[in-house]
Amino acid sequence: MGSVKVNSLSSRETLISMFILGGLFFVFGFITWINAILIPYFKIACELSNFQSYLVAFAFYISYFIMSLPSSYLLKRVGFKKGIMYGLWVMAIGVFIFIPAALGRTYEVFLVGLFTIGSGLAILQTAANPYITILGPIEKAAKRISFMGICNKGAGILAPLIFAHVIFKVADNEMLKQLPLMGATERGVVLDELIRRVILPYGVLGTVLATLGILIRFSPLPEIDTEQENEELTIINADKKSLFDFPYLILGVLAIFFHVGTQVIAIDTIIGYASVMGMPIMEAKVFPSYTLFTTIIGYGLGIILIPKYISQVNVLRFCTLLGAVLTLLIIYSSGTYTILGHSIDISIWFIVLLGLANSLVWAGIWPLALNNLGRFTKVGASMLIMALCGSAIFPLIYGHVADLYDVRTAYWILFPCYLYLVFYAFYGHLIKRWLPTFKKNSMQESELMSKVNS
Repeated sequence: MGSVKVNSLSSRETLISMFILGGLFFVFGFITWINAILIPYFKIACELSNFQSYLVAFAFYISYFIMSLPSSYLLKRVGFKKGIMYGLWVMAIGVFIFIPAALGRTYEVFLVGLFTIGSGLAILQTAANPYITILGPIEKAAKRISFMGICNKGAGILAPLIFAHVIFKVADNEMLKQLPLMGATERGVVLDELIRRVILPYGVLGTVLATLGILIRFSPLPEIDTEQENEELTIINADKKSLFDFPYLILGVLAIFFHVGTQVIAIDTIIGYASVMGMPIMEAKVFPSYTLFTTIIGYGLGIILIPKYISQVNVLRFCTLLGAVLTLLIIYSSGTYTILGHSIDISIWFIVLLGLANSLVWAGIWPLALNNLGRFTKVGASMLIMALCGSAIFPLIYGHVADLYDVRTAYWILFPCYLYLVFYAFYGHLIKRWLPTFKKNSMQESELMSKVNS
């Protein structure tokens, strides 16, 4: 099927595309949020420090920075549909790398596998996110992205629970207590058995991903033409030579960088935080799912409220302010309560609520950053995906600060991130030129850009 314009798609084609993309976002979520369990799992099985264990997130997300621009050129060459197929196949290769890594209990090989999985996801995200953003009216983009977010985070709720059920057993609590008392040989045998539990689930997952790539190739998902611009947009973008002529995009890339950092910290650090509070890992494993559940609540509210009752830009403003407030509550709140016989600091529930604060930030930034890019859309989307490397960098900073001070103090790194997001939500997305100008087409540009804020 050749490329088509968005406004030429029938309601049926749009609905089919939405459901196919929803399935892809479910896959994104399942693969991505397994990291919340892999971090403490590798920390135990490969005997790592906090900093070393967060290399899981680094290896996974740094691939977005490296692969996003190549992904955009791949999409320009082969289109969205084949790009999604190739992305799924690259992910499958990365998943299969886990098998030799587990057989040798070699952390570095696991990191290579994670980098490869992330590379495949970079291709998928570079295709799917702009696709869903432009698949309909721009003022309803946050609603469509919220639907995708429910698919993504719904998988994220299931992934840690399913994976933890497969690789951790009730008897492991006692084994983990005895581990420091074992000799080197005995400990090696126990840890080898523990790490090899990933072989079966990752073998199945790799097969599923390879099969999905084939199914996407023959699916009815249409190609969408992003290279053509209407007359008004051609006038506005006539003097645009590169992406750096769109300040609101560049500032949006930085906003995504900070946002994904806050999101991954809220989810990937909460098990370790609960463990430091004295909760065994078998009980603490549920907390990432709690955080993701609050995120889904936010997405649901977005679908109901946007744009009928509140604009997507005002939702973005509320969420960024809420994140800043919750960060301060995590750091300064006091008091404990008892759950499952363990005394837990109340601050853990403010980490859980970060899921709500983060829920509609991504959905708010994308339409603001991609609006009116026209022929620059694919490369602009790849830059936004490149900013996902924030998920690689911030967990390492968190782990380093946690090693130097403590796990609660480390949450200070979230505060400047939310402050920047507040800036972008209130002012940064309105900046159309780096310097004030009085060009003839400035009024037309303002009128088109204002659609996003309606």
